Amino acid sequence: MLHCWTVVLVRKFIVMFSFSSFYLKAKIIKSPPCFAGAQIVGVNCHFDPMTCVETMKLMKEGVEKAGLKAHYMVQPLAFHTPDCNCQGFIDLPEFPFALEPRILTLWDMHKYAREAYKAGIRFIGGCCGFEPYHIRALAQELKHGMWGSGLEMHTKSCREYWEKILPASGRPKSASMSTPEGWGVTKGDAELLQHKEATTIKEMRHVLEVQKSKSTV
Repeated sequence: MLHCWTVVLVRKFIVMFSFSSFYLKAKIIKSPPCFAGAQIVGVNCHFDPMTCVETMKLMKEGVEKAGLKAHYMVQPLAFHTPDCNCQGFIDLPEFPFALEPRILTLWDMHKYAREAYKAGIRFIGGCCGFEPYHIRALAQELKHGMWGSGLEMHTKSCREYWEKILPASGRPKSASMSTPEGWGVTKGDAELLQHKEATTIKEMRHVLEVQKSKSTV
């Protein structure tokens, strides 16, 4: 059985990572007990394919810098996420029930498959949003046969046309991007609001008082 080290990438922090930090991450692969014997290094979910592929390039560079060998895996979303924050698509206003306008086309999948392969990744798949036809597109891009055999009799048989097309959403006045609200979308009850600072004694007392008042009702 293969041991897999899956790294959830943080998009906004990618440019902040120095090469040495990825080198250190790579060293973890051979550091027991957490990742001892890891054979696959990859990223999974939360961001679109090209963001994940670019992150894998950095991880691959770090692994090689550490003098290690590993297989590489990428399993991105099937949604466009250029406007999301560091937490990924979970903070988009459309998450989770209105993400369909962001879904990738077959041609986006062809590009993703080719770029991932060129980057040296051989475990190429998908996570949230992927449908069977997306996986089929990945296989078609990397198969041994000739491309586009199904379009031989089509009036738009040129591959360049499909690769350059910018699909319209068909939704009048729809925005091209969203403004993520961070935890604002998923915070729920005010008592559950998360923040960066440590919980204060005052906040703990308030929670205990609320709990006590509810238990006496």
